[in-house]
Amino acid sequence: MPRQTTMLCAILLAVCTLSACGQTPTARETPAAEQPAAPTMPPPIKTAAPPTPTLTATQSPTETAIPVTDTPTGPTATPIDPRGQEVVLWHTWGFGPAAAALAGIVAEFNATNAWGITVTLVDQGRQTDLEDAVLAAMASGELPNLSPGFPNSITSWYDAGLIAPLDDLFADPAFGVTADEYLAIHPANRDSGNLADGTQIGLPIHQSLNVIFYNYTWARELGFATPPATSAEFADQACAAAAYNNSDADPANDGTGGFVHYPGASNIASWLFAFRGSFLTEDGTSYLLDTPEMAAVADFLNGLRDAGCSFATDSFPNPEFAERLALFTTSSTAGIPFQLDAMEEAGNPDEWGLIPFPGPDGRLAVNAFGQLVGIFDHGPEANLAAWLWLRYFTSPEVQAEWIASSGYFPSQTTTEAFLGDYLAANPIYASGLALSQYGQSEPNLASWSAVRSAIQDAFTAIQQAATREDILNILADLQLTADELLAQSP
Repeated sequence: MPRQTTMLCAILLAVCTLSACGQTPTARETPAAEQPAAPTMPPPIKTAAPPTPTLTATQSPTETAIPVTDTPTGPTATPIDPRGQEVVLWHTWGFGPAAAALAGIVAEFNATNAWGITVTLVDQGRQTDLEDAVLAAMASGELPNLSPGFPNSITSWYDAGLIAPLDDLFADPAFGVTADEYLAIHPANRDSGNLADGTQIGLPIHQSLNVIFYNYTWARELGFATPPATSAEFADQACAAAAYNNSDADPANDGTGGFVHYPGASNIASWLFAFRGSFLTEDGTSYLLDTPEMAAVADFLNGLRDAGCSFATDSFPNPEFAERLALFTTSSTAGIPFQLDAMEEAGNPDEWGLIPFPGPDGRLAVNAFGQLVGIFDHGPEANLAAWLWLRYFTSPEVQAEWIASSGYFPSQTTTEAFLGDYLAANPIYASGLALSQYGQSEPNLASWSAVRSAIQDAFTAIQQAATREDILNILADLQLTADELLAQSP
């Protein structure tokens, strides 16, 4: 049974128990062959009134204690009481508007929650600094209650026995995640917190997307009315832009105009998903890198190189895109503000936006970085208190407040109804919001960080490959490297 199905079945069972097995929601299914077309820029802004939230973070505790299930079917014999707990949250958002927003959200929770729970913030700098702090705390035993992390980090902490499984909390009848709420989480984000055996180890709090920046104005001038819907159309547009720059009166821009290719694992992932490939075997336990789909991605990227339709830059290609030296670049959605600044600095009024990666048969994909928060296991009372804070932080209204200050994308569709003003004021951001439907997640295996580096090294070498035999040999070596890294992982 697929891992997300295991979790959903548990949640549906809990809902069925509470509602005498009344009508339950059904999953929204979008067959791959019937995916929606790439959105135009910008997409419509939602103006509907926000729905009534389902999470009541100030719900009153019982007179004695709060029952929490240890199975999806009923409360435990011994209730768990989270009242008066201090919850320490390590984080990486200690600067700018995000820091102020997080502090305000924490202050509101501390002042209003009915259990007297106090959340304490500890800024750990960058994500790498936080992960180093966790390693140090493993020895000292002074771990926090909560910490954000990318899925492979949360998995490695879980494998080390530090992170509490969340299955019982997800399925709890009083404070768990309902079937509607579970289905509202974007599938890529749901998957990122769910292990191959079905264990839920983290709750998605937001996401970033790996997307393509696309110059609509210049594309129309080149004769293209819509963004590319297939990889062949992508190549046509990239080559047309390159041909234009090569033929104009300015020799300084020769060799530019098409696609800025950077062989990072995030970009390779997006192309692989669009080419209907996967990084993992079907059971999610082993890497799958030496495949026809991965070879097809390599052939496509090297074909752009050989045709003179792609080029590389020494740093982030924001200036190149702003100066019409590139029709396409790739970026995390976190890079939107930097591109806006570059467009302003270049005095470029072109209309631009975010589009998904197109595959050969029209499949559209983006790599969704679903950051999670894990709960370090400090016992039932502390874990429940941490969960109550986490549920508050991810409730649609509060997540919308966080999104509007941090610039992340929401991890659930229900948040979008509260973002009307923010979307209206940020049309480029709005143009990317619809791309969440194409999101797929990278593996959450503990060895993934090392394998990501190996993928970048392999595709850097592939960019220099002279023959297809060279490409296949590099991919075969990549598979062996990934197998070794997986075997060495604890």
